[in-house]
Amino acid sequence: MKPFFVNKKFCLALLMGMLIFSLPGYSKATVKDQQQPTGYPIASDVQTTTQRTIVPEPTPTTAINLWEISKYSQYGYGNWTYGPGLPYNKRLDLMPASYSGSAVTRIMKLLNFFTISDIHITDKESPNQLIYIQRLHPNLPIGTSLCSGVMLYTTHVLDAAIQTVNALHKQNPLDFGISLGDAINSTQYNELRWYIDVIDGKVITPSSGAHLGAETIDYQKPYQAAGLDKSIPWYQTLGNHDHFWMGSIPVDYSLRKDLRQSYVADEVFATGDVLRDPREINNRDYYVGVFDGSTPYGNIKYAGPVKDFKTPPKVAADPDRRSLLRTEWMQEFFNTSTLPIGHGFNLTDVENGFACYSFVPKSNIPLKVIVLDNTQQEDSGSVDIHGHGFLDSARWDWLKKELADGSAAGQLMIIAAHVPIGVEVTAPNSEMGWWTDPQNAVTLPDLIAELQSHPNFIMWIAGHRHLNTVKAFVSPDPVGAPEKGFWQVETSSLRDFPQQFRTFEIYLNSDATISIMITNVDPAVLEGTPAATSRKYAIAAAQIAGTWDTLTNWNPTNDPTVELMPTGSYNAELVTPLSPAMRKMLQNIETTQR
Repeated sequence: MKPFFVNKKFCLALLMGMLIFSLPGYSKATVKDQQQPTGYPIASDVQTTTQRTIVPEPTPTTAINLWEISKYSQYGYGNWTYGPGLPYNKRLDLMPASYSGSAVTRIMKLLNFFTISDIHITDKESPNQLIYIQRLHPNLPIGTSLCSGVMLYTTHVLDAAIQTVNALHKQNPLDFGISLGDAINSTQYNELRWYIDVIDGKVITPSSGAHLGAETIDYQKPYQAAGLDKSIPWYQTLGNHDHFWMGSIPVDYSLRKDLRQSYVADEVFATGDVLRDPREINNRDYYVGVFDGSTPYGNIKYAGPVKDFKTPPKVAADPDRRSLLRTEWMQEFFNTSTLPIGHGFNLTDVENGFACYSFVPKSNIPLKVIVLDNTQQEDSGSVDIHGHGFLDSARWDWLKKELADGSAAGQLMIIAAHVPIGVEVTAPNSEMGWWTDPQNAVTLPDLIAELQSHPNFIMWIAGHRHLNTVKAFVSPDPVGAPEKGFWQVETSSLRDFPQQFRTFEIYLNSDATISIMITNVDPAVLEGTPAATSRKYAIAAAQIAGTWDTLTNWNPTNDPTVELMPTGSYNAELVTPLSPAMRKMLQNIETTQR
């Protein structure tokens, strides 16, 4: 593989690619003396982006660095105001040119669900996060993934998002939720436990090792998570960060044979400039550093050139930082108090690490969700960033069978995967494009052709790029068979601005089409809470790194169906044609349910 070059496409790509509960550091007496932790409420006025939006103020003129968190407020970074709501953009890309839909009404709601993605729960005190490497390239957008204030509050943002979901559920009941991958940042057990335990509503101790600052520092203090409403089942998708070191390199197949041990070591990891070339992981040029949890702004310590240290810097080792195998990661979802037990992995072969499954959300609606693991495999031998879209032969055969079975059963079909398709140039020019290596069982054109051969396939939903992009895959026969087209909807990251999740409402229309109403939602953070601080820090990071063009107008393939995303958000009504057989089936269901 050719060496990496620092450019804008690489920066965004590596942003994705770089982008429990235990108290080992506490004595029993300390735990006994502590009061039961309390939670952090959200604001009472829960609204979606159709009602109001988060509008960052202009970027301050004084330049600062991402790691200078204490200067964010000093120089005016991270300030924002509420702006007007973002209306639904009615998209008719898949419909015949003569279609207007002006007199169409909605006659039945088929489904209502939410998606979250790229939460990147982060152990900021882990000895092998790549914090210092960002300083070698201070002007790269990738920096927000490696070092910024948002790393201090990842569990708190998820907790606020879950509470916001609960509030929306009371207004308009949700049928289920699905997380689209990258639940955690770097395969660690404690990161995954924090993630599941937040959704389960457990007490969270968001610190590790010596648990510095756990009694005084807001981002380190134990707290009571609210937990997802128990009536909402939720499902999980595998992302590249869930099973690769920093989302980029297989733990047991890298050039560094001590990479797995580095997670639980007491010595801060030393490596080369992996932003320039991932193969430099085998160098020992720089100590990557950790956040000092005893400081209000998470000062960075133990970071810099190895030659500047007389002895290797040490941290308190923590066995809960261990890196999980893919099978172990999947198995952990069975240790939960929310439903379903296994969160989808109860429907597949966990023992062999097969992270694909399908489910039918509502027994009376002919629609199934196909959850597809399209991340690269650990033993591919690739030395680049493992952020490409990929299917081995087993997953490709499984997907074709699922699509065929859905077509035979007369079911509408949605694919939920981590990596989107057709919005990045193919590999190796994009580290998020479809992998062109011969090990990939299917080319991107052949994958799209297979999807378009199933008229009941209506939508591909994904995360990975931290964007809210919507793309139309228009039918190859838009006049004779428009139903062969489908939509792709991405959900942005809960870690990086705009820190949003999505809701999807699917309706049957009076003209036998369906409308998919997609809505971005900002967590309803309450001023003064850690989640509110995270919003400020996320905006500050975007201002410092200059990622506004990426958030609002990233379109490397120059696709005319990809539109601007004001303030990083995009709401739309996606009108979708149906095959004659599917129209009849849904109209029969509507008649019986009157």
